[in-house]
Amino acid sequence: MTAMLSISGLNAFYGRAHILFDLALEVGAGEVVVLLGRNGAGKSTTLKSIIGLVRPSSGSIRFDGAEIAGAEPFRIARLGLGYVPEERRIFTDLSVAENLEVGRQRARDGASPWTAERLFRLFPNLGEMRDRAGGRMSGGEQQMLTIARTLMGNPRLVLLDEPSEGLAPVIVQQLARTIAEIKAQGISVLLCEQNLHFAAHVADRAYIIEKGAIRFHGTMQALMADEAVRKAYLTV
Repeated sequence: MTAMLSISGLNAFYGRAHILFDLALEVGAGEVVVLLGRNGAGKSTTLKSIIGLVRPSSGSIRFDGAEIAGAEPFRIARLGLGYVPEERRIFTDLSVAENLEVGRQRARDGASPWTAERLFRLFPNLGEMRDRAGGRMSGGEQQMLTIARTLMGNPRLVLLDEPSEGLAPVIVQQLARTIAEIKAQGISVLLCEQNLHFAAHVADRAYIIEKGAIRFHGTMQALMADEAVRKAYLTV
């Protein structure tokens, strides 16, 4: 499988605190990969290092063959890498339709461009509230809007930070269907999660991070069959 994202020897700090230790992972083209771990394990820092919000001290991050470690976030986004932060960060004073327009980028070669109408078919509830201000939406609706806005950038890979956290079960099910549809469009996905049950439904492969280092990587099936690994690194 061709690697859409390839990370090796990645180290990152917050001030003097060493957060990521020689981290390595890969995401193949059209693959869904989950990065699992407890709170504070380094999941969000990994995504922020990829998108350029945290500048790595050393290591390589290659996206679609191009080295992006240390590049500015807007330049990384323009290459076709989308980021859905845990905080969502929608524009609360703008309508759903206006939030989507903010995310618009050019179409990528060989891929059907995402449009507002296409996204309203994927997220019917957003289509029903296209004129509603973002601040008047529920948390689940805001999460879907953030994902839709990211897709308006026509990404080849999407980073999802804790997408299921705090959402009602029915919204989590919709989120799982959304990720399956994104994958069906040939878009790669790297998501950080603590919800193992959710991850098992959407991911092809899994990595487990603990104290900033990768402790396990393998298929989702292999992880679900390995109770000792799950108990050691995922149980609270």
